[in-house]
Amino acid sequence: MARIPVAQRRRELIDAAVEVIATHGIDGATTRRVADQADANVAMVHYCYDSKEDLFADVFEFVSRKYREVIEVVEVSDSPTTLPKAAEKILRSVMECYLGSRNFTAATFELINWARRQHGDRGVAVYDQALDALRKALHEASATDPVPAELIDEVAYVMASLADGFGVNWLTYGDASVARAQMDINCSVLEAWIAGRLSAVTAEPARRKRAVKA
Repeated sequence: MARIPVAQRRRELIDAAVEVIATHGIDGATTRRVADQADANVAMVHYCYDSKEDLFADVFEFVSRKYREVIEVVEVSDSPTTLPKAAEKILRSVMECYLGSRNFTAATFELINWARRQHGDRGVAVYDQALDALRKALHEASATDPVPAELIDEVAYVMASLADGFGVNWLTYGDASVARAQMDINCSVLEAWIAGRLSAVTAEPARRKRAVKA
């Protein structure tokens, strides 16, 4: 029988850990349960990782990377685009990612809280990295029609809030048909909010000119 590379084993253990964390929480994610979920033995877990915390660190990085990939794929595939269009597509893609796996969604929220409790600043790493990628995508989308940096920050915050609210609702009720309808609602809310803010930003220079003349 061919020997399975350690890198592949680690990926299998990461996938298994996501499922176990989603079902049993961080405290209930024992190495035995992770090994059973991966169809491996406990010795294999210890061979691949020095400790359970090292495994969780890799799971945390997997979650962070998945968010960045969702954002970056939209960024690459839709360039050139506009700020409203890019924002809507990224928000929808993140919600699709949540909808694609309820367990991934549950594990994400569990891991963020775990990292915040255990490592302080590291607990916001998944947010920081995702928001940095998001701001970059939004900035590039608005390159042909630049907007203030603070508006980019506001759009990123609103998108994160809508996505998080969607994720919590999806975890709570688990109704895919309702979730899909809520995705449309969230995208409509984002579109209307961005349109209003862009109008306000465009109108501000004109108001300042009138004030100077007066």
